[in-house]
Amino acid sequence: MPTLKSNGIRLAYETAGDPKDVPVLLVMGLGMQLTTWPDDFVEGLVELGFYVIRFDNRDCGLSTKFDHAGTPNLWLTWLKSAMHWPIKTAYTLEDMAEDARGVLRALGIAKAHVVGVSMGGMIAQIMAARFPDRILSLTSIMSTSGRRGLPGPTREARALLMRRPRNARDMESIIDHTAQIYRVIGSPAYPTPDKQLRDGIARAIRRNVNGRGVARQMVAVTAAGDRSAQLRSIRVPALVIHGAADPLVPVACGIDTARLIPDARLEIIEGMGHDLPGQLVERLLALIDAHAHGKMAADSTPRLFEKQ
Repeated sequence: MPTLKSNGIRLAYETAGDPKDVPVLLVMGLGMQLTTWPDDFVEGLVELGFYVIRFDNRDCGLSTKFDHAGTPNLWLTWLKSAMHWPIKTAYTLEDMAEDARGVLRALGIAKAHVVGVSMGGMIAQIMAARFPDRILSLTSIMSTSGRRGLPGPTREARALLMRRPRNARDMESIIDHTAQIYRVIGSPAYPTPDKQLRDGIARAIRRNVNGRGVARQMVAVTAAGDRSAQLRSIRVPALVIHGAADPLVPVACGIDTARLIPDARLEIIEGMGHDLPGQLVERLLALIDAHAHGKMAADSTPRLFEKQ
């Protein structure tokens, strides 16, 4: 897989479609590799006339790792956050937003639509606030403003994220553990078939596993704190998509994000959790396509999609 130099590090990336088409940059979430984007989602964007760019965030996939920074203590990090104490990080979400801007620069792209999921949504938000001249539009999916007082993960979801596989050296044990997490945080109305889920996890593990990188990314997210001021400064067209059944980043976080970004459009999807299920790909593509082409008027009233 090709790599490029961005912000002083190497990032693995992949493109799809015609470079002459309108570019869209996809930014994935915590610990997720570029291959996490569903193939039919990427292919759908290409069919809609977009030039699709994906990349592995730093400390993930085939991009530069920061193992020299050590493994952070997540419990201590959350305690410091609760007590409003300073948090030491290997890097920040601003660094990761600079990475993403560097991807566009390295590929010779002046402006792009940016679509971010979860942590990737936070990175995309920062890009829209800091680099508006490089952003055609922002789509923030299942993400948050980081504002204090917003609800956090359910007890079950948080406990699973902190738990380790029974045998961290056994492939089946890791797959079992990861599949359990996906089942808890995934979309209850749009479940992923077990074989498809496990096969996808196995492919991701074979490509790369970097638990320490996930922990460092998690610290960066925790340290980022409240981005309300940044969100209020965004002037590019913004679409916020959130699942009503998200147990990891509750829907209140998406509502708050849309409330803070001037003229943002909010779309709440009933039955959607913290994943990109195949059953919703067409719907997500339609929303992003309409948004990118300026066919969605700003509307503070959520449009609820019912399972069909």
